[in-house]
Amino acid sequence: MDGRDLVRSMKTVGSAGMAQGLRTVRAALRRRRADAAGLPPRGAERARVPGPLREVEPGPGGGVVRFGRSELRILVAVNGAVFWGWDGAGPEPSYALAGRCPEPDPRAVLEPDKDGGWRVVAERATVAVSRHGAIEVRTPGGVVLRSELPPRWWEPVGGGPARWTQRSEVAADARFFGLGGRSAGPRLREGTYRLWNTGRGLPLAGGEDPLSVTMPVQLVVADAGTHLVFHDSSWDGTVALREGAEGAGSGHDRPGRSVLRMDGGPLRCWVMVGTPARVLLAWASLTGAPALPPAWALGHHHARWGCGDEQDIRRVVAGHQERDLPLDAVHLGIGHADAQRVFTVDEERFAKLPVLAEELRRDGIRLVSVVEPTVATAPGDGVYDGGTRGDVFVRDASGPVVRGVGRPGDVVFPDFTHARARAWWGGLYEERLGQGFAGFWHDLDQPTSFAAFGEPTLPRSARHSLEGRGGDHREAHNVYALCMARAGYEGLRALTPDERPFLLSRSGWAGMQRYGGTWSGDVATDWPGLRASLALVMGLGLCGVPYSGPDVGGSDGSPSPELYLRWFQLAAYLPLFRTHAGPRMGGREPWEFGTEVLEHARVALVERRRLLPYFVTLAHLARRTGAPYVRPLWWSAPEDRALRDCEDAFLLGDCLLVAPVLHPGADRRAVRLPRGRWYDVVTERAYEGPAQVLVDAPQARIPVFARAGSVVPVRGADGAPELEVWAPARGRTGGGLVVADGGDGWVEPQIERYVSRWEGRRVVVEREGEDGVSGPSCAVRVRGLVERSAQM
Repeated sequence: MDGRDLVRSMKTVGSAGMAQGLRTVRAALRRRRADAAGLPPRGAERARVPGPLREVEPGPGGGVVRFGRSELRILVAVNGAVFWGWDGAGPEPSYALAGRCPEPDPRAVLEPDKDGGWRVVAERATVAVSRHGAIEVRTPGGVVLRSELPPRWWEPVGGGPARWTQRSEVAADARFFGLGGRSAGPRLREGTYRLWNTGRGLPLAGGEDPLSVTMPVQLVVADAGTHLVFHDSSWDGTVALREGAEGAGSGHDRPGRSVLRMDGGPLRCWVMVGTPARVLLAWASLTGAPALPPAWALGHHHARWGCGDEQDIRRVVAGHQERDLPLDAVHLGIGHADAQRVFTVDEERFAKLPVLAEELRRDGIRLVSVVEPTVATAPGDGVYDGGTRGDVFVRDASGPVVRGVGRPGDVVFPDFTHARARAWWGGLYEERLGQGFAGFWHDLDQPTSFAAFGEPTLPRSARHSLEGRGGDHREAHNVYALCMARAGYEGLRALTPDERPFLLSRSGWAGMQRYGGTWSGDVATDWPGLRASLALVMGLGLCGVPYSGPDVGGSDGSPSPELYLRWFQLAAYLPLFRTHAGPRMGGREPWEFGTEVLEHARVALVERRRLLPYFVTLAHLARRTGAPYVRPLWWSAPEDRALRDCEDAFLLGDCLLVAPVLHPGADRRAVRLPRGRWYDVVTERAYEGPAQVLVDAPQARIPVFARAGSVVPVRGADGAPELEVWAPARGRTGGGLVVADGGDGWVEPQIERYVSRWEGRRVVVEREGEDGVSGPSCAVRVRGLVERSAQM
């Protein structure tokens, strides 16, 4: 037991009592015994490499290249994505893919390459294979984006899963992003990153690893182009990254390097090449379109972990209303449940929960319930009895149901990798809907089993269905939360077919965007935690998960008024805007931090409410294109190296640039602007990029800039829709896309395309459609005019 284990154990004992602490000790010992009995020791291993090339066999979209000790299958899909798999591995079965593998591209051709190798030539990329199994990904112009050395396997002599290593090289100027949400990001520095979803016992500090959402997805940006690479294995592993250096050593470039080591699973890979927008579009077409949140979920959420009782919730809501603070959702933590058991309500403290939910809904406020996968082992409990009858709980290698420790005490875990368990679990949300809840957040879904020492999760030897294939927790762990989200999402689609589900997950894996979003989990209440919050959101967006956000102020302790305010101002421009209060945090509502913080927080909330139509537009565009709401500054100019290294500002869609204050005591900050004209949205002063500018950042606001020519849908002063147009530079045009949400159902609204331009001394805004050019569908307000007398 190391120091962190001891601290976690003491925190558990101190917070839940001695009985719970003893349970965590017993659970840790059970886990050790289960793994000792259920997992054979690895023993001696044999190393293997592909060997020399023997023959090739052309096939649809590519073909098969056979080596002395392995074979490589290559396929180019119609969406431009490239797949390869070793040892006969194909794209399926896969938890990442949305439906079946896309059709092969009939135009892709397998043909001889130099030095006796072969290559598959397609429209967007060429994949070259050497005589010994090295792979190169090239642009259509022949520039190498990625070089994969021949892989190496270590196979147990007595049989069992093989460990494997894949070493890769990229350009010296390349920068790495992705691997899920990483607190040290969004740009990933040199170091080793673990691929194992982990529920921490202590709040996450900036730069710590691993996290709740990890996935083997790298987005690599270089002068020659951008590519996304996904190694489709859910097993435990690590990625060691080393950035390249130009002119290193004797004047030669040192390439960047990635070394992926996996404890098992197939060695198979997807690669997408193109602009960042094209790459994320191909990734979304492969792994699924992001779920569209209901419009109310783009507003302001407030989470109450301890919950108190009904009067406490009414007090918090009234506090927001009395101070003119917009509020759209209240989240109830596990404290509202009876003895912290899932799908229950404490009838003493919440005797009329459906009545409370209906009262809040009339005021435009939804209730959101936490849902945890742990089921208390309590005969007579409806969930436990139903799961026992249905035989849906995870079992160990010798047959008995695996027992762990959760908030209610001794617990068992549904096997969400079994369709029967997902269908049963999805039906349980009917109880939540009956209590008046409109949305759900999944917690402790890594999955987490509290333990005094060792890993706080299920035994690695625990058995899972894995859709009938069978396997153990080594393969199922990273996809457990993904499958739980699927169960909840599909259950809600069946129970409320006319409404879009709202689901947040703490944990997840590639493809989790199909079912909802995520929040940052336990982030430390300090300035590094604030910076980590932004890194997590940006990194997740580049992995195809556009809807996420942090808990404002961190997860533990009391932030200073300045830290809380800066966190609040940042979160007002992130997809999920959630403040958080609980018994270990003290008062976390804005008025608890003084009059000045309250006034500035109100400004941020009012601005968020004004920008809701823009967030709705970004949500619809993310669903259709895979583009995240929050984008790095290099999104539209990945060739700009200065932007690739900028991590303290971001683009919100195409139109806005947000520069949060991430350091204490700052009232000014430097902002790097991409090419073009940018307006300070408060002063309307124009700046020309590319440049780095020094701007004011008073306590009242953080710097936000609008791109010249942008057309931004907003709420006008009277609440009606309005187009806020920022004057384009003279001689140039601008524009924007607008999607008006028709409600929280499944109607697909049209995308309105607008163009802005100068016509004499005035700015003209026109709507372009299939039937030609027409006027805007709502009021227009032009800003950034040099001549204030200019009119529409």
